[in-house]
Amino acid sequence: MTNLPSRLVIKLGTSVLTAGTDRLNRPYLVSLARQVADLRAQGVQVLLVSSGAVAAGRERLNDAPDHRFRANVPLKQVYAAVGQSRLMHLYEQLFELYGLQVAQALLTRDDLRDRRRYLNARNTLLLCIERGIVPIINENDAVVTAEIRVGDNDNLSAMVAGLVDADLLLILTDITGLYTADPRNDPSAELINEVEVIDERIWSIAGAAGTHRGTGGMQTKIQAAELATRAGTTVVITSGMQPDVVLRVAHGERLGTRFPAAASHLDSRKRWIIAETARQSRLVVDAGAVQALRYQGRSLLPAGIVAVEGEFDRGQTVRIFDQEGHEIARGLTQYRAADVRTIKGLRSTQIAETLGYEYGPAVVHRDDMVLM
Repeated sequence: MTNLPSRLVIKLGTSVLTAGTDRLNRPYLVSLARQVADLRAQGVQVLLVSSGAVAAGRERLNDAPDHRFRANVPLKQVYAAVGQSRLMHLYEQLFELYGLQVAQALLTRDDLRDRRRYLNARNTLLLCIERGIVPIINENDAVVTAEIRVGDNDNLSAMVAGLVDADLLLILTDITGLYTADPRNDPSAELINEVEVIDERIWSIAGAAGTHRGTGGMQTKIQAAELATRAGTTVVITSGMQPDVVLRVAHGERLGTRFPAAASHLDSRKRWIIAETARQSRLVVDAGAVQALRYQGRSLLPAGIVAVEGEFDRGQTVRIFDQEGHEIARGLTQYRAADVRTIKGLRSTQIAETLGYEYGPAVVHRDDMVLM
């Protein structure tokens, strides 16, 4: 018999919750509640990361479907404000049919960026599941701004999986999994059953954004898979419309595309560091810096940096590469991208005179770094 995960995070996309329509699909939510209750009875702790608030709000206000609303931020936030309570009311009613208590948790990137708030969120979610409560997590779309957005619930689900040390992250979407090409356009596309390593080939076939009902596409799901597997969580991406899909995947049936965990669970601080990674950022370092980081346990100094790519803020996690393109570490940067471009290649003693200020001699301190 296949071992069940002890802790499971399920991400539900809007296209799944609406069954491809513009209304929440109540029968689907009933089926979901039944499957979660079944797993709870078998000792599995379950957390949901649920989209659907915007769709619920638009439905409640009887607004006609219009894909242009995505560009109208105030209107989208009104939909979220109306729909979040509507969505939670449905979850509460339907999960109660199976004797399950639910709890709402609304998170923003700041909750995961700040160390104290990160630990508070972790403690709250862990206590919920220990008491048999099913947390239902979403981004706080009604008030969140661009600067503190996670941006999509795929990446939010990966952050939550790392936050609570989940064994399995199940991302339910409207497509069977990752294909060699877009199956909607290419009939010869083949399902990729397992991805051992997320490399440039995987990124190149991930495609672009999703439908007008959601904010994510396969690209964000691959980002989520990379983040979660790095933190020690196995990821499965598959269609949410398959019968009993949650139970089947939890019991080990091979559905969709599986991404095995790349490592054992990291400690809390390392999970926190990786959770704040700026995907498009990278620092490229010379051979001397590679040796210092990898084998001597040293911090990354500006002298070893040869190139800066992308934009990032102070306190955000950046990816560190060697000159051959291999990722060697991730860590919290003490300086924003523009500052690092200015001081790269300089000695640490030159930082203050060059910038007019300094936050220390290292761009990334060893204590704030995770070797990959």
